[in-house]
Amino acid sequence: MSAFHDLHRPGDPFVLVNVWDRGTARVAAGVGARAIATSSAALAFTLGRADGGATLQDTLDHAHALAAATDLPLAIDFEDGFAADPGDVAAHVARAAETGAAGVSVEDWRRDGSGVHDADLAVERVAAAAEAARAAGLHLTARADGVLRGAYDAAETVRRLAAFAEAGADCLYAPMLPDAGALAEVVALGRPVNALAAGPWLEWDLPRWAEAGVARVSLGTTLAGVARRAVLDGARAAAEGRLSELAHRPTGGEIAAMLEDG
Repeated sequence: MSAFHDLHRPGDPFVLVNVWDRGTARVAAGVGARAIATSSAALAFTLGRADGGATLQDTLDHAHALAAATDLPLAIDFEDGFAADPGDVAAHVARAAETGAAGVSVEDWRRDGSGVHDADLAVERVAAAAEAARAAGLHLTARADGVLRGAYDAAETVRRLAAFAEAGADCLYAPMLPDAGALAEVVALGRPVNALAAGPWLEWDLPRWAEAGVARVSLGTTLAGVARRAVLDGARAAAEGRLSELAHRPTGGEIAAMLEDG
């Protein structure tokens, strides 16, 4: 059983910090993060593309670089496994293990934006991914993205996650559940649950997540969004000549020390 797997304790959650390059990975390590993850949307942004624009090879290369950047466990945001067919998903998960990552997540939303996978196929895909993950020593998170995408309701989310648990998922994840009651239903399924710190859920700090029984809180694109906000505001201020607004930033030495520590 991996160290990353051992971090997942219901009621005693850790924060999974989603980063997007070697520098942000090392900063996360420098401030005490216990594990890091990629973000498909943040990766796509660094490539000048919209969310979903990173390819399988982009994702694997990115994960390899981040896994080597620190000693922290790395989880890969693996979108829909970059395939519809369960066998292809399994093959891609096996390739993900070669990057040095400790975990991977697979969702039921088609990355081409055409909707969610049929429920039965979604379960088959998780089962195939789970088998490949076990063989490779990866921790598998199964995602039900229907509420986030407006494709199905909370009740269907719970049904799907229950089936994903039966199919062998190590961790369950439904981004942007509507309320605490829905979250409680997911936690009651008995598997470690990942929650997303985004939107209205940012009102919850870690102790409240612990009370809710979750095992992990990931940032998704939230940290990348904070960085993009700073870049957008700073670039706009510079373009408009308001250079004094760029004074608030960390010192070069503070960041350099984290980068040198690796």
